[in-house]
Amino acid sequence: MPRVRRAPQPIPASALLQLMWLASPALPVGGFSYSEGLESAVESGRVVGEVQTRDWLLDQLELSLVRCDLSVVATAHGAWRRGDWDDVAELNAWIATTRETREMLQQTEQMGRSMVEWMNNRTMDAGQIERLGQLRALRPAPTWPVAFALAAFDAAAPLRESLLSFAFGWAENMVQAALKSVPLGQSAGQRILAALVQRIPAAVEAAAALPRSERQAYTPMLAILSAQHEEQYSRLFRS
Repeated sequence: MPRVRRAPQPIPASALLQLMWLASPALPVGGFSYSEGLESAVESGRVVGEVQTRDWLLDQLELSLVRCDLSVVATAHGAWRRGDWDDVAELNAWIATTRETREMLQQTEQMGRSMVEWMNNRTMDAGQIERLGQLRALRPAPTWPVAFALAAFDAAAPLRESLLSFAFGWAENMVQAALKSVPLGQSAGQRILAALVQRIPAAVEAAAALPRSERQAYTPMLAILSAQHEEQYSRLFRS
């Protein structure tokens, strides 16, 4: 007899609201203050309008986020669930080690530390207190993907929805950076965000299925632009 496929269970409202909160630019982790090299791409003339901005961010989503941060969030989510502190530490070290510039490293560590402080203000049970202690103890600092994975897990959010939240939070911050640095109008920003939203589900599926051996942080042009941004004469953003 053919198997009957069960409909996926709806995510609890409390977990959904937590994921919306985690994806919000209002989350006090400072994500809005980074452009991740986009400001340098504008300065150098590589990104000059809506179409180029859209293509730039779509490439960054699929060539960088999927193969690096989103993949780490997926793996870290499982490590937090298992209580595998060694795996958590290994993932955190991988993120810190593979950041190609000082700005990139400062961004992931600053946002990771800020997430720790935000989580510390919640009411927690014994398990959450233990996990937060493990996150805080990571050296040289907690990194953003690993910290986000814990916040999503502690919200009892499923993996797929956690990855969607992470990716959308990144997309919204990057579009806001583009509005200010290119600059673009609000309507153009919404069209770019719509293009990113259309690609995010497939990006999430690819990141969740990516084997550890294929995870990589290799974006030479982003690294060059990030290094140039450190010495850029006039800057709006911290990266």
